[in-house]
Amino acid sequence: METVHVELERNDYPAYCGPGLLSDRELWRKHLGHGRILVVSNEVVAPLYLERVLAALGREDAEVHIIPDGEEHKTLKTWSGVLDRLVDIRARRDATVIALGGGVVGDIAGFAAASYMRGVRLIHAPTTLLAQVDASVGGKTGVNHVQGKNLVGAFYQPAAVIIDSDTLATLPDREYAAGMAEVIKYGAIGDPGFFDWLVRHSTGVSRREPETIRVMIGESVRNKAGIVAQDETESGVRALLNFGHTFGHALESVTAYRRFLHGEAVAIGMVTAAVLSEQRHLCPAGTANHLADLVGRFGLQVRIPSDLSVESLAEAMELDKKAVASGLRLVLLEDIGKAVVDQRSSREEIVQAMHDNQHDA
Repeated sequence: METVHVELERNDYPAYCGPGLLSDRELWRKHLGHGRILVVSNEVVAPLYLERVLAALGREDAEVHIIPDGEEHKTLKTWSGVLDRLVDIRARRDATVIALGGGVVGDIAGFAAASYMRGVRLIHAPTTLLAQVDASVGGKTGVNHVQGKNLVGAFYQPAAVIIDSDTLATLPDREYAAGMAEVIKYGAIGDPGFFDWLVRHSTGVSRREPETIRVMIGESVRNKAGIVAQDETESGVRALLNFGHTFGHALESVTAYRRFLHGEAVAIGMVTAAVLSEQRHLCPAGTANHLADLVGRFGLQVRIPSDLSVESLAEAMELDKKAVASGLRLVLLEDIGKAVVDQRSSREEIVQAMHDNQHDA
């Protein structure tokens, strides 16, 4: 088992990574409070791992709340349902909410934990690669609004993150590949050595070799923790973690969150951002292709589908919560491993980059 400490000004917490951790009774008991326990999971993950977690908790009074699977259910209604369940079980401020599942489960359960009685204990037990390397670490919680992704939420740090790498064995290929987008992101924005490691070990990563996966998750969490420690509430350097996300969120929004998995949209968004970076002469020629090559090794799409309207995407980007009064804030590349937050791209340049990174353009 590997432990990465997320060191914040307040609320430091550990992120554990290793095989079999969902069944580690001592680890669970180390971080549980004395009050009621509510395990929040979804209809896909629960049949696979819920009984294992309940057995490890060793608490007959542990309650369960199952939510539907899918980004389209990341709504205020689903969040409200978790709150209703906490009220029903008469949870008090010493309660613990356990998020067992992927990023949607973590975001909704985390937001519920942040909201209920102004905050109860939260433990993340992420079961997808994307959640393990990104969503479960850093304290972002929330739900989508019909006008945009993650428009309603809060920063709320967990008491611990328990990453059982064995859960990746049951993860569908498409979701595993989608998670790789967030892994690649860490190398692209600030860790060229990790980017090169991913290039060298892409075959082992694709085969899900256990030791390769453990190292990859650990390095990803360390990268995320290092950035979060510098900027817990995204007022500065943490914005770099949004590389590819403004384009990606637009892709998700215009397709009603039904066509792309989050990581699939981010993968296209990262390559599009790299194309814009080259066009703005911020990074060396060939940077976008270098990034697209690694992204493509994991079966991820790198170009905007030709049936999507670039104008519609541009309009969706302008509604993104990361837009500021002085212009759209984008994360662009100066090189592989060096990213910057930029607000100088004109709408015309952004639209051109999307056209240039579109199929049949």
